[in-house]
Amino acid sequence: MTVSETQLQEHRRHAAAASGGTSIEPVYRLVMAETARLGLGGRVLDFGAGTGTLTRMLLDSGRFDTVHGADIMSRPADLADPVGWLAQDLNAALEAPDRSFDAIVSAEVIEHLENPRAVARDWFRLLSPGGTLLMTTPNNESVRSVLTLLVKGHYAEFDDTSYPAHITALLRKDIVRLLDEAGFRDVRFAYTDRGRIPKRYRTTWQHVSGGVLRGVRFSDNLLAAAVKPAEAA
Repeated sequence: MTVSETQLQEHRRHAAAASGGTSIEPVYRLVMAETARLGLGGRVLDFGAGTGTLTRMLLDSGRFDTVHGADIMSRPADLADPVGWLAQDLNAALEAPDRSFDAIVSAEVIEHLENPRAVARDWFRLLSPGGTLLMTTPNNESVRSVLTLLVKGHYAEFDDTSYPAHITALLRKDIVRLLDEAGFRDVRFAYTDRGRIPKRYRTTWQHVSGGVLRGVRFSDNLLAAAVKPAEAA
């Protein structure tokens, strides 16, 4: 039986609703810290804005001339008027002109999408030359996630309770490759430095170690930053 376009769209909306349209505070803190550290400004797109939590943070930071959100979910009713909104399925190329944005942030979105390479190519298209991409996703190389894979046969954030929201699991090597293939350069990683201990989900490695255990092995989420070369078409 062939799935119709209507059925596919309904499935994707259901998957988006399953995520609640939000992420967690450590992810938001990391994204905002990186926007400040890198001195990002100009026109920013919150790709996969959900209920608009990060969109509001970007607006309230005062760092950006314009702020846009994009999501399959409808524009949040309480989102401030200055924010632009693109309501569409993010599995398809965004309905915006080339070079529309100076920065794109995408917090916990790519794991929800079917073709991460197509998404990366569209991010590259949407960015102005010299523009910056910040994306976050579950960290599948943490101690917790690797142990879950060994014991249960799946990464920690890709069990049945996370499906159909989480469908695409990526390692750092995957992220570097797909961003490089899209044309991005200077890919680097940062971490939330918040990681839950297996079977003790309310306790973090940071709590039991006094903050010593950090980085890729002890963070539940990672951030990848990349740049579109200034000479890119």
